[in-house]
Formats: sequence, C-alpha cells, structure tokens
Amino acid sequence: MSRRIWNRIRQEFGLWLQAAPPGIMVLFMVILIRITGGMQSWEWMLFDKMLYLRPVEKLDERVVIVGIDEKDIEWVKQYPIPDEKIAELLTKLETYKPLAIGLDIFKNVPVEPGGKELAQVLQQNPNIIGIQKILPPEQTSPPQNLPPERVGFVDLPNDRDSKNRRYLLFTTNPNNPNNINEDKYSLALRLVVKYFQAKEIELETGKNDLNTMRFRGIELPRITHNFGGYVNVDDGGLSILMNFRNTSKPFHVVSLRDILNGKVDAELLRDRIVLVGNRNTSTGDIFYTSALANLELNGQIYGIEYHAHAIGQILSSVIDSRPMLHSWRDIEEYAWIFVWGFLPIIIGRLTQSVWKNILSVGVAGFALFSCGYMMLWVWGIWIPVAPGLLILAVNGLGLSAFAFYQHDKFLRSQINERQNTIQHTFTVIHNGPLQTLAYGLKHLRAKDIPYEQLVGQFEKLDHEIRELGEFLKLEALTAEESLRLGSGLILELKRPLHDLLYEVYSSTLERKDFEHFQTLKVKIRNFEPIDDKYLTIEHKRGICLFLEEALCNVGKHAQGVKRVQASGVYSANKYNLAVRDNGLGIKSKLENKGTKHFKMLAKELGGEFRRESLSPRGTICELSWTPTKEF
Repeated sequence: MSRRIWNRIRQEFGLWLQAAPPGIMVLFMVILIRITGGMQSWEWMLFDKMLYLRPVEKLDERVVIVGIDEKDIEWVKQYPIPDEKIAELLTKLETYKPLAIGLDIFKNVPVEPGGKELAQVLQQNPNIIGIQKILPPEQTSPPQNLPPERVGFVDLPNDRDSKNRRYLLFTTNPNNPNNINEDKYSLALRLVVKYFQAKEIELETGKNDLNTMRFRGIELPRITHNFGGYVNVDDGGLSILMNFRNTSKPFHVVSLRDILNGKVDAELLRDRIVLVGNRNTSTGDIFYTSALANLELNGQIYGIEYHAHAIGQILSSVIDSRPMLHSWRDIEEYAWIFVWGFLPIIIGRLTQSVWKNILSVGVAGFALFSCGYMMLWVWGIWIPVAPGLLILAVNGLGLSAFAFYQHDKFLRSQINERQNTIQHTFTVIHNGPLQTLAYGLKHLRAKDIPYEQLVGQFEKLDHEIRELGEFLKLEALTAEESLRLGSGLILELKRPLHDLLYEVYSSTLERKDFEHFQTLKVKIRNFEPIDDKYLTIEHKRGICLFLEEALCNVGKHAQGVKRVQASGVYSANKYNLAVRDNGLGIKSKLENKGTKHFKMLAKELGGEFRRESLSPRGTICELSWTPTKEF
C-alpha cells in the first residue's frame, strides 16, 4: 500500500513538474508588470468601479456648499462676480455663525466694484480661509489681506488617466526663495483644523506613521511611494485617497442669491463648515472621476465639491468612525496576488475539463472581486484585484488548464496504448501458442496419438513462443504498423482492409491445430472492398483479430461442422463482417474475454456485435459498422 501511495505521489509530482511551469511563469510575469507600474490603469479602473457600486450613504450635515451657479451670474449681471457681492455674501454668512468659511475663489486681483469692502471683510473675520495655487505650472497668489495661516492651497493632483483620486493635504512651499522649508496646508486641512479646534480636538503628529497627522487618536492614512494600485507615486507632502460619499446629494447646496435674499434657514449653516465657490462650467473648475454615480456633470465634479468630499471624509472618520481608505503593505499585497495567481493552476489540475474550468474560474473571479469590494466598503482597504483577475483569465482559461489537459491526455493515451498492446499480445498468444497447447493437452489426456507426434506438437509450441517473443520485441523497437496472427503470418496493416481480411481467412483455415477444420467440406469467402479512410490502424487491427477469433472458434468448438462462410458485404449503408458455420451451435452463455473485447470494438466503431446460435443448427459471429462515419 505504501509503495502504491509513493508511486502516486511521484506521478502527481511529475505531472505538476511538467504542466505547472507555464502557469507559474504567467504569475511571475504579472507580478513583474505590476512592480513596474504596468497595471496601474486597470487597478484604478476597478477601484473606481468598486467605489461606484457601494451602497448609498446619508447626506453629510457638517459641510454646506454655497455654489455660484449660472442663474446667480444672470441675477448679478456680471462675471466674474464683483467683490462687493462676495463681501456682502461673506458678511451675511457670518450672521449665521458657521465654524469656518472657505472662500474657494481666487482673490489675488480685485474685481471691482467692492475691492476695499471685501478686503475689510477678510481682515475682520478670522474664520474665513482664502486660497492660492502653489504647484507649477499655474501658480496663483493668495489674497493680499490674509495672513499665511488663513490661506490654503487648492492644487489637486491627477493620475495619468486624468482622473482625480487623491487629495494633497500638506506640503512644503516649492516657491520659497530662501530655500527654507515653509509648511503649506490645503484648503480642506485649514477648514478641518478650525472645525476641530472649535470642538477642542487638536492636530497631532501620527504615532504609527510619524509622517502623517492625527485627530483624537485617528491617523490619516498617507499615500506612500507604493500604495494600493499606485506604483512609484510622488509621495512628497501628505496625500490621502479620496473616499467619496456615495450619494446623489452628499451635501446641502445653496445659491448666492438664496443667501443674499435671506431664503436659507439659519440652522442649516450654524456650526458648519461653509464652502463658497463656483458651481458653473464658465470657470473651468472641474475635475474628473468615475467613482460617483448621479453626478450633475457626467464623470465630472466641481472643484468646490471635491474639496467638500475631502473635508467630509476626515470629519466622518474622526467623529463617526467612517473608514479612511488605506492599503496593505507590499509583502501582504504580493502574498495575496500569489495565492490568487496559484489558484487557477490548482483549478486546472482538478477540473481538466473546458466547461468545468470556465465555470470554476468564473466563480473564482467573482469571489476575488467580491473580496476586494467588501474590503473596500467595510474596512476601507484597497487590495489588489486586477492582477488576480488577469492571472485567472490567462492561467485559468488558457495555459494551466491546457497544459494539465494535454499532459493528462498524453498519460491516458499511453495507458490506452499499453492496454491495446496487452490485449493484442493476449490475442496473439490465445490464437497461436495456447491453441497448440490445448491441442497437445487434449491428445495427451486421451492418449490417442503416437508419442512422437505429441512431442512434435510441444516442439511446435516452443517454436511459436520463441517466434512470438521475437516479433513483440521487434514491434516495440519499430514504428511498423503490423499484426502477427496465431498462424505466424505477419500482416502490414496499411494495406486495404479487404485484402487483409482475405489473408486472415486463408491463413487461419490452413492451420492444422484445429481439429474441426478437418471436417470442413465447403469453404465460402467474399469480402467486398471498403473505403477504410476513417479507420485507424488500431481499428483495422481489431477487425482482423475479430475475423481470426471467429474462425478459430469454429475450429475449436463447432462439432460436426461441414460448412463455413466468411463474408464482408454492404447492407443498409453498413458493412457487415460475419462468419457462419453449421456446427452444433453455442453451448455456453458465458462471455469470454474475446467477446467483451469485440463488444468494446463495436462501441468504438459506433456499430454492433453479435454472436448467437442459428436454427436449426450453426453459429453466426458478426461485426457491423458504418464505414462513412468519422471517428
């Protein structure tokens, strides 16, 4: 038993050694492509799709947007909106007592009338934050009347596919002429800090990551050099991944004219963060995302709303425990990819069926996407999905399954070849040496022939066995398609089938070791030519052995036989190969090994086999099949 188990293990190991390497090569190639950044676009696309498919969330009450839309411009009858209207708006907002106001409109150049009035409003209200752009190529100065601690930058990095998924919270000033590090905060971070200060929550340095920041023990997960699907991303400063609030109305939005006309409930703005900015296409303050459904502009989001999402996700993380988006370490990500990359190789080994493999790979792909979706939705973890799906597609539907299938097919063909060799060897021995042995034993027991004649039979048996051994060795060493009959005749199986049948008939009936052949008075043969292009060499071998076996049975068992007829004729679009005799008929109902073998041959040919007694006496042994059928 242990030897059998060990042989099975060795066979399985050999199978994996030959069939698995292509799949493993694909796995490492995908990992190499990912390491070099070749899969970022696919991972970004799936990341957006998983964010898009998340359940709808409730509206964020802490952030309110005062959006200047096209109707506001028509109402004011001037664009850009003059400073006097902006000053009037900010003054009105202050009466509602918000905790912080972000003015997401560039005010480095006055828009008259009202330049002085706006400057005065900005100076007198410390909870108003202005904006600037600090990163090339387009840099914009902050309002002249605001100190640096009341200015936030609004630079938004975009990815190579022009989509925006990150938010830069903090960086050093790249334009400092004295090369002195000067910290720069984003608009969102300035407003968040003001909001938390009012709630007595201080900004602190991170504990697990000293390069990030935290509020009330909640660290903001910083985008590092390799982060989720990002490879070699610019990690200068502190950037976070955008966790958009998935709803058609994430924040309350009111217009400039609603505020100035007093149509807004004061409680809507009290103790809130208020963002004032453009919600019109005229300014070009538009960014791109595929992560949100039901956008006012398909695939596009206003800049003021983008800042609102960044503010809202930090507030919700600290106050409501809504997860910020983060990722695994590199070692965990590549271990995950390796597991899912090796899975299709296992599937290919277990299924070894095209349809089963497609079904299994489909289920595995759905499970992988579901894992990525649940991890992102529930825990905010961005895990690799695209590499695993690619390996599943290439390995699961291609290389691994094909390699295992081909190798298994090769092993099966070897087994079938060995079985055919064993069957052929048995048939040759059965129709040759065993018949000689049976004849000698019969007369040895009956003592009805002279001793010298009996010795001659056993010498003939010795010669036949030696001759058979030499033939089998020669057949094993050459690629010759041949068949050795029990009579010793060797047939070249590439010849036409009807010629082979004549040779089998003549050679078998000439044998002297079958006593019932001696009583034959009438011998009839007729083998019509047949188109054998659809028959393989093994089929022709089996058909010839069938005829030999049927004739040998007449010689062995047909007592009192006077007549034998062997024919191969067409009838009803079938070729019927039959041997009929007028002996006593079949005495036993038991199926011998030869009968079972020829039933299998008939099944392979898509035909029929029968062996039965005739009335009033005799036996028929018949094999029929359709010659024009392709196997």
